[in-house]
Amino acid sequence: MPKSEPFDKYSSEYDSWFEENRMAYESELKAVKHFLPESGDGIEIGVGTGRFAGPLGIKHGLEPSANMRAIAKERGIDVVDGIAEKLPFDDNQFDYVLMVTVVCFLDDVRAAFTEANRILKNGGVIIIALIDRESPLGQMYEKHKSKNEFYKHASFYSAEEIKNLLTESGFKNPQFIQTIFNNPSEISKLEDMKPGYGTGGFVVVRTIK
Repeated sequence: MPKSEPFDKYSSEYDSWFEENRMAYESELKAVKHFLPESGDGIEIGVGTGRFAGPLGIKHGLEPSANMRAIAKERGIDVVDGIAEKLPFDDNQFDYVLMVTVVCFLDDVRAAFTEANRILKNGGVIIIALIDRESPLGQMYEKHKSKNEFYKHASFYSAEEIKNLLTESGFKNPQFIQTIFNNPSEISKLEDMKPGYGTGGFVVVRTIK
């Protein structure tokens, strides 16, 4: 995750988005939790400021942005420096891996998924949450990304592309759920969750090693 400069420079602005768009955030959190194992030792790759790991009870994180790491540590998360394509962890170390809106910032998604597979125990799961490029929200983000300090560096993927990359990296039995059917700034209550992908801007996929 070498595209960390804007996250260092604008870490406070990044973190404040979750308060300014509270119901969108809570909807995303609910969708991720739907697929998260109820027990086991997990890690969030690209943990950011800990906005997901914290409330989801994930104790470990990896984050290349120093300023984001500092905020996540204040939220009680054990965060280490590193990139998704070369994880500083042992083989078969974790029961699950979580990545939330991280794949669009990676240099090599396939390498990151291969590394996630390596650090997972047999039967472990990876949960990927992404902005689906093919959704109405994803298309809006793509169209206006040059105006966003974070997303102007992003390469958005479709849910189908991520499913194929996960399969190629040794994962199986993908399950999908989607939410965020409106502009996050206009959401005033929890969004619905629906199976599959295609209309929801925020898609979560769960696969097994």
